[in-house]
Amino acid sequence: MEIGLGAYLGLAMVLFGIGASGFLMRRNALIQLMSIEVMLNAVNIVFVAVNRFHPADHVGQIFSFFVIAIAAAEAAVGLALVIALFRIKKTVESDNADTLRH
Repeated sequence: MEIGLGAYLGLAMVLFGIGASGFLMRRNALIQLMSIEVMLNAVNIVFVAVNRFHPADHVGQIFSFFVIAIAAAEAAVGLALVIALFRIKKTVESDNADTLRH
């Protein structure tokens, strides 16, 4: 039994929906960063799945590699912002992130 492209796209759609709802419903900045990572992984699944069914070139895998690199940079910058927010406001709630000054 071979898994079709629709199954991969369905999985990616569910993961992206979970990530989007987690980002929009939660106020914790760390949970929001993890939700963004879930959405980026859903996009990676789409890129690799499309590349699997169109293997003439490796564009999907190349884009997936760049998404992983961007996700690593986003995680580093996002974590630095969360640490700065926690040092100033003593909380990681995104509602309190209106300013990072005293």
